Amino acid sequence: MFYWFLKWIALGPMLRVVFRPQVRGADNVPLEGPAILASNHLSYADWLFMPLTLSRRVTFVAKAEYFTTPGLKGWFQRLFFSGAGQVPIDRSGASAAEGALSAAKRILGDGDLFGIYPEGTRSHDGKLYRGKTGVARLALETGVPVIPVAVVGTDVVAPPGKKFGRLVRPVVRFGKPLDFSRYEGMENDRYILRSVTDEIMYEIMRLSGQEYVDQYAARAKEESKRAEQAGPDEQKKAS
Repeated sequence: MFYWFLKWIALGPMLRVVFRPQVRGADNVPLEGPAILASNHLSYADWLFMPLTLSRRVTFVAKAEYFTTPGLKGWFQRLFFSGAGQVPIDRSGASAAEGALSAAKRILGDGDLFGIYPEGTRSHDGKLYRGKTGVARLALETGVPVIPVAVVGTDVVAPPGKKFGRLVRPVVRFGKPLDFSRYEGMENDRYILRSVTDEIMYEIMRLSGQEYVDQYAARAKEESKRAEQAGPDEQKKAS
């Protein structure tokens, strides 16, 4: 209930009036039944604007810390994140990745929409980075369609490292559903997983118009930080 309160009464109307988000291809998202929404990730505002453009609920997984903080602050934090359509990662498996996969399969098993950012983290420079294969594994193990999504302009609304930037109209584009049933039973083949992931990322790139970098976003961030800390002399030597 709190999800719909935020979307239609408390938060959603304000976001619609102030930012007037535009949507393209929303009819590619099924009106019922499970589907994976695989999106680029430019800003923390992405998970606000993408679900705002759909009539259905979209659920993401979030760090368990958002739901376990003690005290009054923790209570408000739990209320907000759960109300905003996020569930804590189930860490009962061997890793956070397995926990996220387990939570996602449960959401899809209930016939709901699951949102995922294949890059694994926000882009620090607006480019689209290599996707992690978890989205492919999820698609092959559940057999549900993958809908590529591109959110454009949120890095201007909320740039990396800042809480707020400039007022622009974000655009959310939904591509046609991708069917990977031809790979049924091959979810343990790492070459197939990479191929499926790359196909998804290609469609996201086509929708977003971003420059693609065949490198994981987390590593690119680390290299960028090291270059900034090195100073101009070291950067010249490295080049």
